[in-house]
Amino acid sequence: MKTYQRTFLEQAMAKQALKFGEFTLKSGRKSPYFFNIGSFDDGLSLRIAGEAYADCIEENGFEYDVLFGPAYKGIPLAVATVMALNAHAHEVNMPYAFNRKEVKDHGEGGQLVGADIAGKRVLVIDDVITAGTAFRQAHAMITSAGGQVVGLVTALNREERAQSELPAMEELSQMFQMPVASITSLSNIIDMVRDDTDLSENLPKLLMHREQYGQG
Repeated sequence: MKTYQRTFLEQAMAKQALKFGEFTLKSGRKSPYFFNIGSFDDGLSLRIAGEAYADCIEENGFEYDVLFGPAYKGIPLAVATVMALNAHAHEVNMPYAFNRKEVKDHGEGGQLVGADIAGKRVLVIDDVITAGTAFRQAHAMITSAGGQVVGLVTALNREERAQSELPAMEELSQMFQMPVASITSLSNIIDMVRDDTDLSENLPKLLMHREQYGQG
């Protein structure tokens, strides 16, 4: 693993954003692990998340004009990432936007907040993609506002098949003709568990889960 990936996973463990056990996902699948980036709920963890997203974005060479964080979890992630992009070696001053869950009918109104995305290349940042439903909603919203979605970056790639036999992120990449990337993945989690005697009891279930739902 790269340094930023390991640092991110270590912080996920420290904040209990990454847990092992028996969980039922939104998709209905049973999983031996669960990831909730909402547990990155303080200054240190958000800074680490933002830096990891920024490193992943720059490593993968995305070309974009605006960073978009879907409500609700994507909002603090977008803020943390543009701050990280602007700090230290990155030195990029990138605007961001996000959406409201409910359309505002007073004041400035509308559903989108932040930078104008009309005519702009928009990079979407989110936490986890399992079936891709939330991203499809964000894509439709951005497109209807005149933006062009040019990529997707997530915290975790569960490396699971989606509606087709393709992994969910690869399916989205092909469907929308755009690059995708993630900070870390199930493979990274398995490597971490394999190397940690305190966590190694979780390894058989993780491997079995990957065999059942994985990308092959």
